Amino acid sequence: MGSLGVPEILIIALVALLLFGAGRIADIGKGLGQGIKNFKQGLREADEMDNEDTAKTDKPARFGPTPPAEGDAKTKQA
Repeated sequence: MGSLGVPEILIIALVALLLFGAGRIADIGKGLGQGIKNFKQGLREADEMDNEDTAKTDKPARFGPTPPAEGDAKTKQA
């Protein structure tokens, strides 16, 4: 099985141009570029959400009410 060279790629591009037309190929390229952009943005957002989840689970779990701080007004009155 041979590899694609420059002449073969040019023939494929010419056939695509004849089938779809120049305007349609431009629209396909634009849509493909937007799809790649959206895909990368989705990966970035998923990575950020994963990092947020990891940050939340890194904190130790606390059960029950939080004890008041030493300088809290309630502890000074008691």
